[in-house]
Amino acid sequence: MKGIILAGGTGTRLYPLTKVTNKHLLPIGKEPMIYHCIKQFVSADITSVLIVTSKEHMGDVVNLLGSGKDFGCDLTYKVQETAGGIAHALYLAKDFSNGEKIAVILGDNVFEYSIKPYKDNFLKQNNGARVLLKEVGDPERYGIAALDEQHILEIEEKPCNPKTNFAVVGMYFYDNKVFEIIKNLKPSKRGELEITSVNNAYIELNQLEYDIVKGRWTDAGTFESMIEANEILFSNNNEILK
Repeated sequence: MKGIILAGGTGTRLYPLTKVTNKHLLPIGKEPMIYHCIKQFVSADITSVLIVTSKEHMGDVVNLLGSGKDFGCDLTYKVQETAGGIAHALYLAKDFSNGEKIAVILGDNVFEYSIKPYKDNFLKQNNGARVLLKEVGDPERYGIAALDEQHILEIEEKPCNPKTNFAVVGMYFYDNKVFEIIKNLKPSKRGELEITSVNNAYIELNQLEYDIVKGRWTDAGTFESMIEANEILFSNNNEILK
């Protein structure tokens, strides 16, 4: 399995901190934010990792991370020329994946515990995809999953009237069908290729499984959630719990 870190975007919600740098290079705890994603993959024995970021920040990202030797992994880099959405960024990983299953993490997501159990559960699936859910207090910010006792019935992006409080967090597992699904997507009203559309395509195939995230989780995309991310990682000395 290969790992993909999506670390593009403009970070407008964190302006002016992001005026001169990529948000994924901002400090969380005692380290740059993107370190956490790399350490999560290594904790799950995923050591071939692609980082997708914008051309404006690629030099800074490479200068910080290098080959990945310091983390015990091999890093590859890809430039996202235009901001076309999460699924658009993921499609850039098609050649890198080389037909293997992939694990995808959004670069601003922070998990208290290792993602390894979720990766192991995904490998037990014959095909399809797997997403992670977490109950949140502000569901209008996220893609929200409508559930029955066993399955995800639908994922609605940033709903005004959410059907549940279970957010689909920024960690996804896909088989190699994902790139064909993205290829056939139509842009949303925002003009982007949405990851929610990808996940809903797997629901239509009856091939989307899920896990509930253990421990604390947040994205660090706003000032408020950055505070929570710092609390998580400072309390654990930037280590990932097993």
